[in-house]
Amino acid sequence: MKQTIITQEALEKLKVELEKYKGKRKELSLRIERAKEMGDLSENFEYHEAKEAQGLNEAKIREIDHQIKTAII
Repeated sequence: MKQTIITQEALEKLKVELEKYKGKRKELSLRIERAKEMGDLSENFEYHEAKEAQGLNEAKIREIDHQIKTAII
């Protein structure tokens, strides 16, 4: 497992950033639900855009979480 060498200050910033992304989960879920209500998902731009945003958000959460878990101060 690759380790991340950072300062304590940088670690705290990562923790704040992680919480910000985790906080977006509910908003993105609501966007997906609203888009689903619009009907046909195959041609529903709002749905696909919301799903993509959710995927990017989750990827960022995993990335930051990994940096925190492997951090060496």
